[in-house]
This record gives sequence, structure tokens and C-alpha cells, in this order.
Amino acid sequence: MKRAFFATCLALALFASVPDAGAQAATTFPFVDLNVRNAKNNQEVVLSVQMLLLLSVLAISPSILILCTAFLRISIVFDFVKRALSLQNAPPNQVLMGLALFLTVFVMWPTLNDVYQNSLKPFGEGKIGIEQMYKEAEKPLRTFMFRQMGNDSKDIKLFMSLRKLPKPTVRADVPTDILVPAFALHEMTVAFKIGILLYIPFIIIDMVVASALMSMGMIMLPPVTISTPFKLILFVLVDGWSLLTEQLVRSFLG
Repeated sequence: MKRAFFATCLALALFASVPDAGAQAATTFPFVDLNVRNAKNNQEVVLSVQMLLLLSVLAISPSILILCTAFLRISIVFDFVKRALSLQNAPPNQVLMGLALFLTVFVMWPTLNDVYQNSLKPFGEGKIGIEQMYKEAEKPLRTFMFRQMGNDSKDIKLFMSLRKLPKPTVRADVPTDILVPAFALHEMTVAFKIGILLYIPFIIIDMVVASALMSMGMIMLPPVTISTPFKLILFVLVDGWSLLTEQLVRSFLG
């Protein structure tokens, strides 16, 4: 009966969506056409190259999001927290990555707003070209990365020496292709330092539980089974998620 009912409803919906003969004459559908032809002048060649570059930027935008923003540090710290608590599927990775994404937007909002006001908006209004748009969009991101690393960053010195470039005197002397990997290494180092500090109290709980089980002769019982509830209780009592989020955001704003 249920199948017959759903079939009847589907047939009525399809019948109701079919227009009559008069409506069919007035119905239009857009025609999408993509032509590939030889460029007539140099301007069309430049426009085609710019379009390819734009598509390339859109293709690598996830990598830009990961390597040039706060997402790298936040996502690594969240993964450390999940491993320190000995959790497998709770919370799911999609939830943690979604939270990391929104925290990244929160931290990066002044920078993103600067990019929009000085780069994307003038380009959309036709006030600047695509090269100027790229330069204006690059400035706030470079400022953010330099602010996190500081002026005397060993990671920048490392990549400058590998490229055999002279020691930079000002920030403008550091190319972006050197700044991005240096920033990524710096963020990974900071995230691992935070992860070590997060592991310490939970390791102590694991050691205490393991010692208690061995003293009682319960060697076959996995210590993680007993220590996980205690670690969760500790994490909830100290309001772990709020405290962790606050300190993560302050690590970028400080």
C-alpha cells in the first residue's frame, strides 16, 4: 500500500509539472555554448592565461587555506586533544575539522576583510587589474604570517639559506614562495608544542591507572579502558573545550 501511495503521488507530481501546449511555446531554456578558437590578438591571449591562472588558484585554494591561515595549527591541536583523550570516533573528524574551519574564519576575519576591501571589491568594480588584485590580496596574508613568526624567524632563515639568497633586511625581501613553507613549519612546531603540554596531564592519569592495575594484579586489563573515563571527567570539569578554544584564539591575537 505504501509503495502504491508513493507511486501515485509521484505520478501526480510529474503530471502537474508538465505544462500545456500554450505554456510549452513560451518556455525557454538557456543555451550554454563553449567555443575554443584561435586568439585574435594579444589581449585575448592574456585573458585566456589569466583565466587559466584563476582556475589554478581555485583548484589549490584548499592548500592555501591550510598553509596560509590559522587552520593548520588549530586542526593539529584538535587532533592531539582527541588522541590524548584516547578517543576513537567521538567527536568525529568532520566535527573537529568543521570547528577548526569556523575558528579559522573567526581568527582570520580582519585579514579576510582587508583582502575583500582592498583587493576583491575594487577588482569587481573594475578599479584595479588582476595583477594589482593579487598584490593587494597578498599583503594582508603576508602581514598575518609575519606577525605569527616574528621578524627573526629561524624558518625563514632556513629557506633563505637553502635558496642561497642574502639575509633579508626588511619583510619585503622575503619572497612569498619562501614565506609560505616557513610559516607552515612554524605553525606545525607551535602546534606540536601545544600538543606536548596537552598530553602531560593525561599521561599522568594513564601512568597512575597502569600502576594501580599492576599493583592489583590486573595485568590483562588494558589501562586505557579504565583511564579514559577519568580523563574525560577531568577534561569536562576544567571546561576543556572552552579553555582550549580561548587559548588557541589568544595564541594568534597575542
